[in-house]
Amino acid sequence: MKPTNPVFTGLETTIFETMSRLAREHGAINLGQGFPDVDGPEDVRRVAADALIDGPNQYPPMMGIPELRQAVAEANKRFYGLDIDWANEVMVTSGATEALTDCILALVEPGDEVILIEPLYDCYLPIVRRTGGIPVRVRVTPPTWSLDLDALEKAFTENTKAILLNNPMNPAGKVFSEAELARIAELCVEHDVYAICDEVYEHLLFDGSVHRPLMSFPGMRERTVRVGSAGKTFSLTGWKIGYVTGAPKLLDPIAKAHQYVTFTTPPNLQKAVAHGLRKDDSYFDGLSAELQAKRDLLAEGLAGLGFGVLPCEGTYFLTCDITPLGLEGRDVDICKRMVTEAGVVAIPVSAFYMADAPTNYIRFCFCKRDEVLAEALARLGTWLRPALAVSNA
Repeated sequence: MKPTNPVFTGLETTIFETMSRLAREHGAINLGQGFPDVDGPEDVRRVAADALIDGPNQYPPMMGIPELRQAVAEANKRFYGLDIDWANEVMVTSGATEALTDCILALVEPGDEVILIEPLYDCYLPIVRRTGGIPVRVRVTPPTWSLDLDALEKAFTENTKAILLNNPMNPAGKVFSEAELARIAELCVEHDVYAICDEVYEHLLFDGSVHRPLMSFPGMRERTVRVGSAGKTFSLTGWKIGYVTGAPKLLDPIAKAHQYVTFTTPPNLQKAVAHGLRKDDSYFDGLSAELQAKRDLLAEGLAGLGFGVLPCEGTYFLTCDITPLGLEGRDVDICKRMVTEAGVVAIPVSAFYMADAPTNYIRFCFCKRDEVLAEALARLGTWLRPALAVSNA
């Protein structure tokens, strides 16, 4: 038979699905895949439930219902001072992954170079490759996750079409500094490059940090598309509601891609997310404060067990160096042992690299109930006790 698509044929199942399956098989606590273990605000869910019963439940507008598009535009103004025309610069998608796919399909042509910053979320690479784009790697380096600005500058060439920026960054928990963002913006303007900004964790920043969209920097308003996610903002990851903000010239081809990928998104969920985006500041402040406390609980516990805990400025995720534990094997091996022997799931950070990955870091997800995090720490403590006893002898 004729060959199938080489980008996807034989592509391994995502590490998230693999580890989640192992978690189910072994009754393990899943601190791997990034989803909360409780549902989001009841008032938001109630709006969705009522809208489902009241209807209509037919195709909503392809671009999204006006109520949600207006709410997204209002949020851009409220939180970032961005003046957005909801009718021409906002589109609703079936999740942020679809939004990113639409953006890449619409903006990248075969032979175009696309700058990707490692460690990177796993969907970026195959989508870029499927469009015929050429991935160009730049890294942020642990343990500080600093961006090498010289390497970044060298990555831009006459063939660069776009840079894909995840800020706050999964899995690193990094929030790009003002200086880093300013330099990225300068290089985009200098080289006439688009910026595709995955900002799904925009409301999950800690220690007083405030999100600054790349779109708000000089010269970036017309060349940036900004992707947000109700799943992360309202702890409703199963709803798969994303939204894209961008100038009309960019949003038009992106909307055409969306038209042939999913076309539209459940109207009752859109109505509920519009309600959520209009919640008062106490909700958004409380969300980040709650997650910061969970980060601190897990970080303190893991450090006490001997993990090398790296800084986490935002997202759901805490990265740890496993070298101090003295365990044999690479990150993948240790994560698999941790599932079967300790009953706790983490994700090997090497899964977030294209090649030449470090193999001594693992990622824990902390958007879980406190008692679940405490039980995970207790299990890890029991599992590591023999190793701790040897190291302390």
